[in-house]
Amino acid sequence: MAIFLSNYMWSWLAYTIAALVHVVLILNLVAISALVFIWLERKISGRIQDRLGPTRVGGKFGWLQTLADGLKLLTKEDLRPEGADGMLFRLAPYVSFAASMASYIAIPFAGGAYLLGAAPWAAQHINVGVFFVLAVLGLEVFGTILAGYSSASKWSLFGAMREAAQVVSYEVPLGMCVIPAVLIAGSMDLSLLGDRQAGLFTNWLIFHDPFTFIAFWVYFTCATASVNRAPFDLAEAESELVAGFHTEYSGLRWSFFFMAEYGSMLSVSLLASILFLGAWHGPLPIADWLGLTAEHGRIAMNAGKLLGLVNLLLKAVVGVSVMIWVRWTLPRLRIDQVITTCLKYCTPLAAVMLLGATVWQYQFPGRNFFGLTNVPQAVFSLSEGPPQAAKSGNPVTKGAPVAKVEKSKMGEGA
Repeated sequence: MAIFLSNYMWSWLAYTIAALVHVVLILNLVAISALVFIWLERKISGRIQDRLGPTRVGGKFGWLQTLADGLKLLTKEDLRPEGADGMLFRLAPYVSFAASMASYIAIPFAGGAYLLGAAPWAAQHINVGVFFVLAVLGLEVFGTILAGYSSASKWSLFGAMREAAQVVSYEVPLGMCVIPAVLIAGSMDLSLLGDRQAGLFTNWLIFHDPFTFIAFWVYFTCATASVNRAPFDLAEAESELVAGFHTEYSGLRWSFFFMAEYGSMLSVSLLASILFLGAWHGPLPIADWLGLTAEHGRIAMNAGKLLGLVNLLLKAVVGVSVMIWVRWTLPRLRIDQVITTCLKYCTPLAAVMLLGATVWQYQFPGRNFFGLTNVPQAVFSLSEGPPQAAKSGNPVTKGAPVAKVEKSKMGEGA
């Protein structure tokens, strides 16, 4: 977008406008998804507990219940405890929300057809996107620590310390579960990771070998803990710590913590979908069958990307729904059990899965559960390198990784 606008205005103005557009889109995605997921959590928890959930505001399904609660929070008085650090107390919720929102910068919502010079649908295409997303999501804990430290409350401080210990602990197995997907794809570029899984669902990395299959479930467990969801929500633990790190918050600032939580839930679910579940590719290559690919023109390519966007969001919503389901099904663990789960189970399992995936890739290159990986001809082996001109004559997007087209025909050797 910025490159296109720079043809008609100063470059600095073009990049500023493009950045503002991306920020507005991401902000709306996080805010609207939080509204939807809060409503969804109430309905799912109601069904699990043999209730109906919201049924009055906005029709019999209570569609507008979350919006009504948001308006109520806006009218609440913004209180600050006596003895609290004013600046840090007010800053903490925004730090958490900013870290959650910033993780979306590098997440592509549709792939890039590098052979025709098209860019992926991402705010910023980063060739180390996996590293960036995990690093930024880890910054959310600083908002929690600031909230607990600045509230002048022992309950808030206890909750903040629990969150710090929990997040730092679970980042280790979380990172190790991501490495097998990076190892198989040969890149930390999320766009290339997604395009590597094009074709049938048998090409999804969750089905690549037994080790990546287990690594996905370990990742999902660690991701649930890293976003402070039950049964790992010891930072709140209302049965022990009143409300944990946000005990002293009310009104709009309180709502920012929960928007950050739901935003992070969607972010880790999107990352799981891209790494293991085929990204924007469905279980069947419907877009290829309908001719919605780059080879058939830019309009067809964008229509295919839109279909991929729907695919990716559906997978992420299913992931968030499973997190909600787990919250209302399993009892909360004790803090010692949370740390034990990480150090005695998740970390060793992640290490073994990483080693196993490495051995599988060495012994059976190109093979998965179902034999040889069967990818369409337009999907390519991946490597990092300087930008080169595509064969079609269109320039490759500046800074994009190079794609090497496989010469073998589709399904050869399968």
